Amino acid sequence: MRAALYDTPGPAKGVLRVLDVARPEPGPGQVRVRVALSAINPGDIFMRLNSTPQDFQPVGEHTGRIPHQDGTGTIDAVGAGVDPSRIGDRVWIWMAGAGHPWGTAAEWTVVPSEQAIVLPDEISDELGACLGIPAMTAHWCLHADGSPRDRTVLVAGGAGAVGHYAIELGKAAGARVVTTVSGPEKAASARAAGADLVVNYRDADAAQQILDGAGPVDRIIEVALTDNLALDLAVAGPGATIVTYTAQPDDPALPVFRLMWSNLVLRFALFLTEPRDALLRSAEEITAALREGALTPLPVHSFGLDGVALAHEAVENHITGKAVLDLR
Repeated sequence: MRAALYDTPGPAKGVLRVLDVARPEPGPGQVRVRVALSAINPGDIFMRLNSTPQDFQPVGEHTGRIPHQDGTGTIDAVGAGVDPSRIGDRVWIWMAGAGHPWGTAAEWTVVPSEQAIVLPDEISDELGACLGIPAMTAHWCLHADGSPRDRTVLVAGGAGAVGHYAIELGKAAGARVVTTVSGPEKAASARAAGADLVVNYRDADAAQQILDGAGPVDRIIEVALTDNLALDLAVAGPGATIVTYTAQPDDPALPVFRLMWSNLVLRFALFLTEPRDALLRSAEEITAALREGALTPLPVHSFGLDGVALAHEAVENHITGKAVLDLR
């Protein structure tokens, strides 16, 4: 089979190669998926740039790593302990490359059966490929401190991948959702996702707009804590939770007494170390939201497998939407 692979950290065009490798066989508890779309996330870029020798393992006759955690495809083989009736299931995949080198940037991949979730017939591959890390991160941020139902949630960066699904999953869970964006095009995207209030965070009175339009917020899903902490503190209600899921180059200076005064909770969330039971719950509830028609795809930009380096560069250049490799 053909697969993208790298065996040393470095720039996309310098280290990513497309090679013929032996097709993997599913082990106990695993399924093999014929990949349709392989989705790229910023975390895949981080891994490529920061991999260590311990991250590279045998891949057929090669040594290295096949990138990407997310995607869609069809199960064509199962390992011991997996119901053979799963063969033929059309699925969306999460955390494909965790703990082994078989990511989704290949014609076939193998994953634990519970990480290949049946994709409803009416749902496109494009929407299924957009889920994984973005939607599951959004779900964890929304639910880590209890249900957001009847709460006011502020989603920073509502036009981004995590922000998009935080809006949609928040609305599906019964929250009132406020979001911040940087301009009219992103504001339109956030409104289309269902946000109740959209504010340009560059406006001098952004905090007042949020307070006037929604009142103090109960939960904040933060993409840029260092940049946005002052705004967050200005709109957070007593006992609010700020959940941040990214790390900026410069750490924030924390005004400890101000945080204490309002009894705020500052939570840090990382998909790869999220509790297993929370991940499984996320996958289940995301699929339920799919069936209810509550989730929509991001703008999808397709590349062939041979264009994997160009796709990585598009993500590094902050392309709006989702870059995917089309292996159909």
